[in-house]
Amino acid sequence: MKKISLVLLLVPFFAVAQTTDELQLKSIYKSTLTNSKCYSWLDYLSNKIGARLSGSENAQKAIIYTKSELESLGLDKVYLQEVMVPKWVRGEKETAYIIDNKTKIHISICALGGSIATPKNGITAKVIEVQGIKELEAIGVDKIKGNIVFFNRPMNPENIETFKSYGSCVDQRFSGAKEASKYGAVATIVRSMNLRLDDFPHTGVQSYGDIPKSEYIPTAAISTNAAELLSKKLKTNPNLKLYFKQSCETLEDVLSYNVVAEVTGTEHPENIIVVGGHLDSWDLADGSHDDGAGIVQSMEVLNIFKNIGYKPKNTFRVVLFINEENGGRGGKKYQELAQANKENHIFAMESDSGGFSPRGFSFECNDDSFSKFITWKPLFEPYLIHTFSKGYGGADIDPLTSSKIAKAGLRPDSQRYFDYHHAANDTFDAVNKRELELGAATMASFLYLIDQYGI
Repeated sequence: MKKISLVLLLVPFFAVAQTTDELQLKSIYKSTLTNSKCYSWLDYLSNKIGARLSGSENAQKAIIYTKSELESLGLDKVYLQEVMVPKWVRGEKETAYIIDNKTKIHISICALGGSIATPKNGITAKVIEVQGIKELEAIGVDKIKGNIVFFNRPMNPENIETFKSYGSCVDQRFSGAKEASKYGAVATIVRSMNLRLDDFPHTGVQSYGDIPKSEYIPTAAISTNAAELLSKKLKTNPNLKLYFKQSCETLEDVLSYNVVAEVTGTEHPENIIVVGGHLDSWDLADGSHDDGAGIVQSMEVLNIFKNIGYKPKNTFRVVLFINEENGGRGGKKYQELAQANKENHIFAMESDSGGFSPRGFSFECNDDSFSKFITWKPLFEPYLIHTFSKGYGGADIDPLTSSKIAKAGLRPDSQRYFDYHHAANDTFDAVNKRELELGAATMASFLYLIDQYGI
């Protein structure tokens, strides 16, 4: 009888708690869709500042701008963390053309981040097409030496989760030059990481690993249309040649910064909840999706809490990480300082998958925390948020450790993301205001629940 009475007494408590959470989420979404700053922030970042490659003047402008905007919110702390970052510059626009029976066919090309330049007059050589790094050994030095290796494995269109398709072929971009150099190739080109056919070459970081600098070779990406054309031409004329020229170079490291802002917790200020994205972008466009969207959404979280009058129990910290694209040094430096200061992070969330309609989250956590997070899923269903799955949180929060921590990555609809990723069309006009705001509201809603109930 006593057990039954206890259950009956608890039912109204949980009903009230659920109603309170539903009302709070409604307030968060309403505030974001009617009174947010994230779209205007992105407008300024994209159209007034532009591309923000680490070590560039524009990256520094973005640091100054976002710090100023965060200060205008009246937060408890806004400050910078010093980070030494690489400085790679593209130089003059790259050129390339196929030479097929004395006919020149120009194609779209861009240097990969971290690549060396071609000789001053460019490179002209025969082309060896492969579907991946593993094929190099089978082909051998005799056929590869002195030629350009063309990595042409496309992203798999069968996967609904497009990041899976990206992950299954990005190794040829990242490590292709390093591996082809071992077989005597004079350069490499790679099919852009893109699911559609277009004329936009997509850049991205590549690495020479630990091979000697004397063995570095130039490497570039060509558009998907160019890859299709080159592959077709090679079938009819295996002896055709490719010419390309690029003038990129790596300079000395320079000083840059993470931008950090926080609101001190009212009950447990020692517990830190982080939300962030990366402030740097590639240099071909203004990086509105990658990752301007994640930057302004993270800033918007604190703006939302301010607008609805929410005082967090735990300390909330926005971190705008520098140098995610070509080094990840911002995330590493943040972790280094967190350890030195003996900080206790209980949760970290990252937005770095574009400003498209939010669909849910991927979680890095133990089973107990994941089971708890799943119980919150019904609260998000009215907002069409349905994906709660275990997975990857994000590159910048990946180094972060603590005695007990859970991590999450916002997961927007990914079908169009790789149309823009690292390409010249990743511009402000590609971002929908409402979708961007919905992402910010979804992040704030989940972080509110973490603040209330922990992990």
